[in-house]
Amino acid sequence: MLYLLTRLINVRLFLLIVVLAFTLQSRGQTCNGSLGDPVIDENFKSGANPGPQLAGATTNMTYLNTGCPGDGFYTIANSSGNCFGGAWHILTQDHTGNPNGYMMIINASFQPSIFFTQQTTVGELCPSTKYEFAAYITNLDLPSTCTGTPILPNITFSIETTDGTILQTYNTGDIPTTTNILWKQYGTFFTTPANSSQAIVVKMTNNAPGGCGNDFALDDITFRACGAIIESGFGTATGSPVQSLCQGSNAVYTLKSSVIGNDNPVYQWQLNSNGNGWVDIAGATADALNVTFNNAQTGSYQYRLGIGNGSNISSMMCRVYAPPLTVNVTPLPVVPAIPPQTICVGYPVTLTASGGASYIWSGPGITATTQNPLIINSVTAANNGTFTVLAISADGCSAAPVQATVNVIPKVAPVVSSSSQSICAGGSVQLNASGGTYYKWTPSTGLNNDSVANPVASPLQTTTYTVDISNDACSDSSKTVTVTVNQIPMADAGGNKILFEGQSAKLNGTEGGDNITSFYWTPATFLDNPNSLTPITTPTDNITYTLNVVSATCGTATSSVFVRVYKKITIPNTFSPNNDGINDYWDINALVTYPDCSVLVYNRYGQQIYQSTGYAKPWDGKYNGSPLPEGTYYYIIDLKDGAPKISGWVLIVR
Repeated sequence: MLYLLTRLINVRLFLLIVVLAFTLQSRGQTCNGSLGDPVIDENFKSGANPGPQLAGATTNMTYLNTGCPGDGFYTIANSSGNCFGGAWHILTQDHTGNPNGYMMIINASFQPSIFFTQQTTVGELCPSTKYEFAAYITNLDLPSTCTGTPILPNITFSIETTDGTILQTYNTGDIPTTTNILWKQYGTFFTTPANSSQAIVVKMTNNAPGGCGNDFALDDITFRACGAIIESGFGTATGSPVQSLCQGSNAVYTLKSSVIGNDNPVYQWQLNSNGNGWVDIAGATADALNVTFNNAQTGSYQYRLGIGNGSNISSMMCRVYAPPLTVNVTPLPVVPAIPPQTICVGYPVTLTASGGASYIWSGPGITATTQNPLIINSVTAANNGTFTVLAISADGCSAAPVQATVNVIPKVAPVVSSSSQSICAGGSVQLNASGGTYYKWTPSTGLNNDSVANPVASPLQTTTYTVDISNDACSDSSKTVTVTVNQIPMADAGGNKILFEGQSAKLNGTEGGDNITSFYWTPATFLDNPNSLTPITTPTDNITYTLNVVSATCGTATSSVFVRVYKKITIPNTFSPNNDGINDYWDINALVTYPDCSVLVYNRYGQQIYQSTGYAKPWDGKYNGSPLPEGTYYYIIDLKDGAPKISGWVLIVR
């Protein structure tokens, strides 16, 4: 029993010593010196809305996963909407402005509550080390909220032992409303005793009640060592914090530092290559560091000096660090290949480089220029050749120059052998152009090929062709050729004529076509005017006339007309077929000129005794080879010329 009592007294005595050993602060204060890496670092991470619920021991408020939280609720989000009819500020980002960075949005409970708490582990803190406990807070209520008198957040920062013994407190007082969003850091710091590495608990408590107002956002909660001011830079402790180096370059940098407020610090330089985390540089334990780059590789190389007290330097969490010094090794600009161009004299040319921040162009016929794209408004033969561009990055780095070839060719000298051609309808003519490499004729109608220099044209009507003559760069030189289509001569002698001997007829000729120079009839026999289209003819026998129509360009056309002349027939009414050689045949004069005529003879009884088509051989007065008796016989003659039939009688005398 005595042993237990003694042990209890010793424990209480230890706690009392720890409480008395901490430097108590009655006013809030954030670190004015250098800071160490956070032991506690709550930035709530990032992502899409809403963010995840906090672990149960972190807060005694209720999580809301959608919308605006009401009294006693909180949410984790990367933004806030138009909450409560516009009573709150609209947050579009968290305090640090991280892409989709989360923050804790709180609508206070009606009773004061612990809205954030977190604990360190045993041995995580270093003895004889000052620590800062701080957070960024913004009042969400507008000044006009709650008719201008909203409840204001009032927050106590508390540092305690794990059994609840208070080691340090700080009260923010009422956090006022602001017209614009204002993130402000609040916090306090204290120093651990030389022989203590126990765990501690940090808390933030909202002292004001909920209701109308008392709404705020919280972000970037940190608990970290605070120490002396460390200045560092390239060359001197106050030199530039950043150096730029081009990929592949060689360089040596001297990093210098100065510690203000610690007379006997222990040093350790660290390197963070391309964001892979800070690691100690072996042997780098002085206030200066030489850094060498050979054939530098692209990336971001950060160096920082950490200081500690004695053996504390061996623990990264017991150090405080100077702001990092950065060597940015930037890549050389990569300039894509610039396609070669073939351009015509007098045309503009544009050469465009990319991949750099600035450029220097040089080449034939120009003065070096920083213009990009490089534009030559009217190229000449002097610009033919290879152009070179040097691309320079924003950090002043340049790679090997890139070349672009410009092939300047002479202008097209378009030529056509003739600007006008003539053909007769149905004919063709070859067109001829020269002066280029490529040819394009329009319209293509009537051409056997519209993409050659010498197409054959066979248009149906007069057509003007345009040929665009080009080479590999010039394509706007053109010429025209008009092909006139002359209509061939046309002759029409009219319909055939029929007349009787002694009659006259008018020939009905017509002509047509282009460039007719003359027309005439052949033969001219019996014509009153052979050079008239409608001459009068009085032929004595059948005759064929030909109309000749002559064109100056397309030759002669002909057409013929037949004029049939029927002779007058004389029909005797008596013949004596007695073989005395006199009047032995019924000789009808001129009937032979009617080759298609029909001759029929009947006796008095109506019996047909003779028939012939044409009358090449006159009738001899026989029937079936036997002589007919004397008497009167009756005839019907059809000349087959459209005239009425001829009828009458004939007397056979023996």
